[in-house]
Amino acid sequence: MAQRSIPILRRLLTKPATPSFTAQTRSVTYMPRPGDGAPRAVTLIPGDGIGPLVTNAVEQVMEAMHAPLCFEKYEVTGDMPRVPEEVIESIRRNKVCLKGGLATPMGGGVSSLNMQLRRDLDLYASLVNCFNLRGLQTKHDNVDIVVVRENTEGEYSGLEHEVIPGVVESLKFCSERIAKYAFEYAYLNNRKKVTAVHKANIMKLADGLFLESCREVATRYPGITYNEIIVDNCCMQLVSKPEQFDVMVTPNLYGNLVANTAAGIAGGTGVMPGGNVGADHAIFEQGASAGNVGNQKILEHKTANPVALLLSSAMMLRHLQFPSFADRLENAVEKVILEGKFRTKDLGGHSTTQEVVDAVITALD
Repeated sequence: MAQRSIPILRRLLTKPATPSFTAQTRSVTYMPRPGDGAPRAVTLIPGDGIGPLVTNAVEQVMEAMHAPLCFEKYEVTGDMPRVPEEVIESIRRNKVCLKGGLATPMGGGVSSLNMQLRRDLDLYASLVNCFNLRGLQTKHDNVDIVVVRENTEGEYSGLEHEVIPGVVESLKFCSERIAKYAFEYAYLNNRKKVTAVHKANIMKLADGLFLESCREVATRYPGITYNEIIVDNCCMQLVSKPEQFDVMVTPNLYGNLVANTAAGIAGGTGVMPGGNVGADHAIFEQGASAGNVGNQKILEHKTANPVALLLSSAMMLRHLQFPSFADRLENAVEKVILEGKFRTKDLGGHSTTQEVVDAVITALD
């Protein structure tokens, strides 16, 4: 009798283990309004070079997911004098555009069509998300940087003129709205820090005004840490300790350099999503430099990396309030990258664009 009571006594005296916490996965991500599932029209600009290859990749994946989108496709090339008015009207009507790269001729007074789109639609904020993808080996881990760049002003905007023969003046302004957007983005996405990138030690008036705007906006967000860094030191810090950065807000030219540097550190421009947004419209495209737009070898062998534009299109789906489709697409891309069987040359593989697309479609939940 005593022997049988010992196990019972042990159970009574033994302290029960503390249950471990497991986050619940909810089956409903948001409650849509009636009619939210109706297909949305999206303007599609395949662009130059590899643009048609990677935009076609997005079209195939969207069709495979039965995503509630319908594309209005327009042929636009970088050597056109202007973006056709019907294309501008399509974007104004649809509010959203997906775009491949548009080549910009060097010199010669030919305007960039990319810049024309940003100015005509007032897409004043460029956003590039540079982050580590699991399975993709890089020199630095824990990189998750969002570069918010002013998109319509400054040296990179093409606002320049010749004062007298041999003297060219570039117009640089400053706008509080890019600071507001950066902090609002950080606030809505549970980001903890905003870093303003500047050269106010030399450009005391223009960049000084930029910093004043950032400091004033920062006071409205006490829960977000704010700091500042000079652009040359910023580049050094990016390549040595990129994990210290969270959201970075920059004037136009600096932002282009910072975004491409961060992209190279996190895995390359072929996997970094991005977009351009204003109060009324948004254009989604490859986040960092599309310098391979005219790469003839990539074009001939059809080995362009579609990952950046696929992830940009996931951003677009979330922007359109289709979060479950965005999640499915992102998860499929991440699964393909993690498995490592299908990668284009820039990621150390030998796959074609179509092989990567087929793998992503297979990986869709």
